[in-house]
Amino acid sequence: MNMLPMPHKAVFRFTTKNAKKIYRALFPELSDEVNPRSQVCCTLEGDDVLVLSVVAEDTSALRAALNMYLRLISVADEMQDLV
Repeated sequence: MNMLPMPHKAVFRFTTKNAKKIYRALFPELSDEVNPRSQVCCTLEGDDVLVLSVVAEDTSALRAALNMYLRLISVADEMQDLV
């Protein structure tokens, strides 16, 4: 029997009053394929919940994608506090 590798997945939900602004800041990055071994989806649930979902072929690709997008979300949120 030939077993296909199971994808690795992580989902984060951020509750913040800046969810829409952070989503708009991330949107251009979501259209670029950074790594062919991972897929990233970012959505809004209501006005104040940002959902980040990452699926990757392996744990290294998952970690790399998470590091990048979690950093982008953190920076975008911090910038809202400065504006």
